[in-house]
Amino acid sequence: MKRLLALLVALGPLLTYAQKGSDSLAQKADKLFSEWNGTGRPGVAVGVVHDGKLIYAKGFGEADVETGAPITPETIFHVASISKEFTAYGIVLLAQEGKLSLDDDIRKYLPEVPDFGQKITIRHLIHHTSGLRDQWALLTMAGWDMSDVITKQHIFNLVRRQRELNFAPGAEYLYCNTGYTLLAEIVARVGKQPFRNWMQQHVFKPLGMTKTLFYDDDERIVKGRAYSFHRSYDPSVGFYKKSVLSYANAGATSLFTTVTDLAHWMANFKNPAVGNAATMKQMLERGQLTNGDSIPYAFALVHGNRKGLAYYGHDGADAGFRANLTYFPKEDYGFIVLSNQAEANTNAKAMQMADLYLASYQQKPTDTPPAPKPPTTETKSDKLTPADYVGRYYSPELEAIYTIRQKGDGLELVHVHHGETSMKLTGDDKFSTNWWFMSTVETVRNPKKAVVGLRVSNGRVRNLWLKRLPDDFDAGK
Repeated sequence: MKRLLALLVALGPLLTYAQKGSDSLAQKADKLFSEWNGTGRPGVAVGVVHDGKLIYAKGFGEADVETGAPITPETIFHVASISKEFTAYGIVLLAQEGKLSLDDDIRKYLPEVPDFGQKITIRHLIHHTSGLRDQWALLTMAGWDMSDVITKQHIFNLVRRQRELNFAPGAEYLYCNTGYTLLAEIVARVGKQPFRNWMQQHVFKPLGMTKTLFYDDDERIVKGRAYSFHRSYDPSVGFYKKSVLSYANAGATSLFTTVTDLAHWMANFKNPAVGNAATMKQMLERGQLTNGDSIPYAFALVHGNRKGLAYYGHDGADAGFRANLTYFPKEDYGFIVLSNQAEANTNAKAMQMADLYLASYQQKPTDTPPAPKPPTTETKSDKLTPADYVGRYYSPELEAIYTIRQKGDGLELVHVHHGETSMKLTGDDKFSTNWWFMSTVETVRNPKKAVVGLRVSNGRVRNLWLKRLPDDFDAGK
């Protein structure tokens, strides 16, 4: 006993130094999230994974501002598009079992998808190169609000009505949530059980992810979950307001999980307990376009580089939820940042955490001259003649009607649910609006120069056709 006490006394300074060093790093990590300290505000859950272990895990702020429930590493968050890497993993596992091929035509499993005359493969869906239009953009264009209850059936109803692709399959990369909703349904049909059940049985349970699930029922009660919020700039209602999310679909989104469970998922990257080394090799395969170019997007894992260090991961954003999961394979460090506040920049916070923990590995930045600014050009157009455009326009894909009407010397676009927005002339027969889902409106004329329709676009839908209706199409009783 005396020898043991003497040894502990001798080692005391070393043990104290090691603890202080560890605490110092943790304290620096704490400071990165200090804005969410205290009560009465949403916040973040944070984790750092190294050597398969969760070496730092902490919660800041509240999971539910109404009840005051605190955020902890066990708080369940909706992680939005981080869901996609799990969906992709399910597809790869089924491919390894020989139950499907990544180069199969998706209509082999989803015959309700229209035949566009060009083969769309499972691989196209994985890499966002299918040319399909994005479900969220289509739903909004059709009159939905993202706080509405949106089921898988609602999405499939629009998929069935699509008449055109954004581009030829494989020709381009354009992020498309629709593809991952379809992938989840392929897993369900090939696996012969609901997607949420298949994932629970084949991925979550074997990995020990005890609080993780795909939330495809908006009425389901999940204890210990976080709700999302955004800042309020109206003092009469308080500092925060609810940011409602009522999704009832899964695959592209709707994964519920925790920092602790995601640590198990990250550990599986290096030492697979579900799947094997070949599974991860497939997951990290970058997409390739038909022209031979490769893209950073792999199987819902995006390749990147931070100060000379390679990483892969994904982020997510729905309603007031924000999430980032980033893994540096060579250094074997992973970073998890989950938030229930819309204004939280979880991507930036994850990189700041990486800079903190990986400082000794990183390259020193070098000064690079700023890129020259391109010359600005002004679009010149003839004077607007509102009467040419005034009328009602119908989309067969959306089964929706938009109206262009004159307002003063200009025009405005009107929809029964969305209200109205002004139209700004940007070129010959081209307009922009303040609605993100109708950001570009281009009119189409016949040989007699009469306006016969519109082609509308946004970031994820291109050239959606709206046919001009006769002025008296709904006249009479």
